Amino acid sequence: MTPVAGVSSGRIAGLALPALVVLAAEPLYLLVDTAVVGHLGRTQLAALALGGGVMGLATWLGTVLAYGTTGRSARRFGAGERAAAVGEGIQASWVAVGLGLVMALAAQVAAVPLTRALAGGDGEVARAAADWLRIAAIGAPGLMLVMAGHGWMRGVQDARRPMWYVLGANAFSAVLCPLLVYPAGLGLSGSAIANVIAQTLGAALFVRALVAERVPLAPHAATLRGQLVVNRDLLVRGAAFQACFLSAAAVAARFGAAALGAHQIALQLWMFCALALDAVAIAAQSLVGATLGAGDTEAARHTAWRVTRVGALGGVAFGLAIAAGTYALPRLFTSDPAVQGQALVAWPWFVAMQPLAGVVFALDGVLIGAGDVRFMRDLTLVAGLGFFLPSIWLAYALDLGLGGVWAGLTIFIVVRLVGMVVRVRGHRWAASGAVHPRRP
Repeated sequence: MTPVAGVSSGRIAGLALPALVVLAAEPLYLLVDTAVVGHLGRTQLAALALGGGVMGLATWLGTVLAYGTTGRSARRFGAGERAAAVGEGIQASWVAVGLGLVMALAAQVAAVPLTRALAGGDGEVARAAADWLRIAAIGAPGLMLVMAGHGWMRGVQDARRPMWYVLGANAFSAVLCPLLVYPAGLGLSGSAIANVIAQTLGAALFVRALVAERVPLAPHAATLRGQLVVNRDLLVRGAAFQACFLSAAAVAARFGAAALGAHQIALQLWMFCALALDAVAIAAQSLVGATLGAGDTEAARHTAWRVTRVGALGGVAFGLAIAAGTYALPRLFTSDPAVQGQALVAWPWFVAMQPLAGVVFALDGVLIGAGDVRFMRDLTLVAGLGFFLPSIWLAYALDLGLGGVWAGLTIFIVVRLVGMVVRVRGHRWAASGAVHPRRP
């Protein structure tokens, strides 16, 4: 029996539940961070929204790296080549270090002009955001290493160790954050320092696990080149996401600090829901990649539709929970009545998109696990640059407020949903073999 025989609901759950804990840990920490900073004042919350939005670039790029690594590693694992599967993690880690250092250095130079541009003329918010960003960016290499570690461990279907690594690092930092912000008197800078500590501690744990595999740690040119080529399309996709979300923050900022603060609250909750729903997608990446690596295309297709149904049910559950918390949830993050009122403007869109997003995130996992990254790139570019960006800037031009921004996000989800359902109903995505035939 191969390592991927008998894909079932129990097997999906065995990978998805630990992944859910991992995926929920980071946004839960960010929610704690938002709540701690939110009580410092409107300016600090708005600054965190801008600085956190820029740092989201590192998170998204890290997620791209993890997803690309999972697909490659899972195919090797499904073909019975565990050492080669771990080797994909080695090369991904080298990519992670390089990208992280570039981002950390770039933030020291570009923080001030970037936050000024995003703040739309609010100098106080821009200065606070730049200070936060310069400190938080020091943790970028650690963050990228953590994401590379997730990639190869998911590929070899080791879901439990990443769960404990992330829980330990984020729990320590969640306790440290309010201590640094308030008793230590560091204010917004204390939040950034806690972020750096969490990422560095997590990176150390994942690097230790990689060394324990006793495989060669040196860069390998062919494998490294394959990593870069496979991740190229996912990086373009991730860059499109970032352009959209940074533009959304910029538009929200132009409707005032209260709107930007409310956007931060709603966006962090949306990210939490998205990443929690992505747990099923993580299982799909691993299982679809492994079944295709073993040559079982029927099992891959069966898994695809099963995780789609699970994703839809999860999206409905999140939508109902968010609707029930319409008035209570914003109050957890701010006592400012203006920010609370603006949050209610975004809330109907936030609730309505959850069932659709559950399906979208599940199908993301299916197609990334299959290595169908070129299609994913093209679809995201069309949805983001062709629909999302025009929608939110039109909302600004027509003075539609924060509701217009969130209507644009809903359109983004709908376009991607239609494109992926059509793709998975076809057969071109399900190519079998230890290495995808259309990639190195």
